[in-house]
Amino acid sequence: MKTESSRRARVLMGVSALAVAALALTGCSGNSTSGSGGGGGSITIGTTDKTTSLDPAGSYDNGSFAVMNQVYPFLMNTPYGSPDVKPDIASSASFTSPTEYTVKLKSGLTFANGDALTSSDVKFTFDRQLKINDPNGPASLLGNLASVTTPDKLTAVFHLKVANDQTFPQVLSSPAGPIVDEQVFSADKVTTDNAIVKGDAFAGQYYIKSFQVNNLIQFKAFDGYKGLLGKAKTATVNMKYYTSAPNMKLDIQQGNIDVAYRQLSATDIASLRSDKKVKVVDGPGGEIRYIVFNFNSMPYGAKTSDADAKKALAVRQAAADLIDRKAIASQVYKNTYTPLYSYVPQGLTGATDSLKSLYGDGSGGPSLDKAKKALTDAGVTTPIALSLQYTPDHYGPSSADEYALIKDQLETGGLFKVNLQSTEYVQYSKDRVADVYPAYQLGWFPDYSDADNYLTPFFSKDNFLANHYDNPEVQKLITEQVGTTDKAARTKLIEEIQDKVAQDLSTLPMLQGSQVAVVGSDIAGLQLDASFKLRIASIYKK
Repeated sequence: MKTESSRRARVLMGVSALAVAALALTGCSGNSTSGSGGGGGSITIGTTDKTTSLDPAGSYDNGSFAVMNQVYPFLMNTPYGSPDVKPDIASSASFTSPTEYTVKLKSGLTFANGDALTSSDVKFTFDRQLKINDPNGPASLLGNLASVTTPDKLTAVFHLKVANDQTFPQVLSSPAGPIVDEQVFSADKVTTDNAIVKGDAFAGQYYIKSFQVNNLIQFKAFDGYKGLLGKAKTATVNMKYYTSAPNMKLDIQQGNIDVAYRQLSATDIASLRSDKKVKVVDGPGGEIRYIVFNFNSMPYGAKTSDADAKKALAVRQAAADLIDRKAIASQVYKNTYTPLYSYVPQGLTGATDSLKSLYGDGSGGPSLDKAKKALTDAGVTTPIALSLQYTPDHYGPSSADEYALIKDQLETGGLFKVNLQSTEYVQYSKDRVADVYPAYQLGWFPDYSDADNYLTPFFSKDNFLANHYDNPEVQKLITEQVGTTDKAARTKLIEEIQDKVAQDLSTLPMLQGSQVAVVGSDIAGLQLDASFKLRIASIYKK
C-alpha cells in the first residue's frame, strides 16, 4: 500500500502483463468444518501482513486494507474477475456535471449493529478522512474532493475541484472509500480498534466477531450485506497472523490452515510448485518495490548541516547508477520479480522505461564509472555515509537478502558506506513519516488498475511518502492528467510525468512482482484477478 492526493484514472490495461507479489496458498486444514459453498462451514487463513489500524482514516497498508475489504461497505467496488468499478452498496453512481459525482444508495441498508446506513454516514466518512488527514492514512487520495452534500437520505453528491476526474469512481473503491458508522467513529481522530469492534460498526460481507491484534481475527458472515459481491460462501473465517513465513509454510503443508496469504519467499514458492498436495496458480498483479529518499534527511538533504540540493541529487543519481535490478530479481527472488525501470509498472497504459537510458550503463545494468562521474561533477566527497532502512516482516522474508545485496551494490567501488538497519513494520510505519529514515524500503500494492495510482500518491506535494518532494511542474501535470478525457492525450501526460520524476529521483524503482496462488484439493473459490484484492467471501471448502 498506502500511499497518496486526487489520483486515479481508469485506463484499461493488458492486465495479464502486470505482476503483483501477493501470495495466497491453500492446503487442507484439519480444524475446519466441511462446508458446501452455500454459506456454511469455516476456513482458516494465514498471513504475515500485519494490520496497523482498523480505522480507514488511520492506515494505508495492504494488511489493514485486506481486513477492511471484508468488513466495510464501499460505494464502488470491483466485481470478481474485472478491474472495472461498479456500484456496490450504491444503486447508481455517475457524473451529473463535470464537477459533481452523484451516488444514490440502496434502500434499507444497515450496519451489523443495527444502525441505519444513510448518506449522512457517507458524508461523515469523507469529511473525517479529510479532517483527520493522518500521515499513515489515505486522505491524499481525496485531494480532488472539495465537499460532500446530501440532498436526501439516499443521495450523496461529491463536489470535485478538477472537472471530469477520470479517477474518482475508482477512488471510491480504494482505501479512502470504506463507509463508516457515524454513531461509532470519531469525527476528528482515529478510532481505536477495540472501539470499532465493540461498536460492531461493519456492513461488508463479514463482521468481526473477535479480534486479537495481529494474532487472530474471527469473521462472521453478515446477512445484511446487499452489495455487488453477493453473500459470503463460508460462514466463519479465521485469520491467523504469523511472524515467520517459514512457520506459515509449515502449517500449510501440515494442513493446520486452509489458506496462506502473503508472504512466502521465492524459494518457498519454488518448492511448493513441486508439492503434489497443492497446485500453484499464477495471476496478474501490479506490486512494485522501491527505495524512498527523504529530501530533508538524506545526505546533503534540506535539513542537514551541509544541505546542498545539487549534491543530494548526485547522491541519488549515483545510487541509481549502481543498482543491478536483474541481479536482485534473479538471485533473491528467483525471477518471481522483474526489473522495474520507471514508476508505473509494465502492462499499464502509459508505462515507460524512463530510468533505463538515464542511469547505469544505459541498458538496465549498473555503471561504476557513471556513478563516479555524477559524484565528482557535483563535488561530493566519498565514501558517502548512507543510512538505509528496511522492514523484515512486511514485504516478505526475502527483504533481508534483498537489502543485503543492495548494500553490496551501493558499496561497489567504495562510493558509499551503507549503514543498513531494519525495524518491525508497525514501528516502521510511524518512523518513516517522522523523518527518521534518510532512505528506506517501501512496496506498493495498487488500490486500482490505473497509472495515476503510481503517480499522485508518490509525487504530489503532500504525498503519502512524506519525503518532502515538491516539483510544481510535476504537480501541474498530475492535476492535468486526472481531468483529461482524451485517452491518447492523457497517456502522453502520464509518460511526461515519469520522465520528469526520473530526472529528480524522488524514489528509486527496483522491481515489479507477480501474483501467485497455491490451492489445495479441498478449497475452491480463491480469486486472484485484476481487482488486486483478497476476497475471503469467495473461498469455501468443497
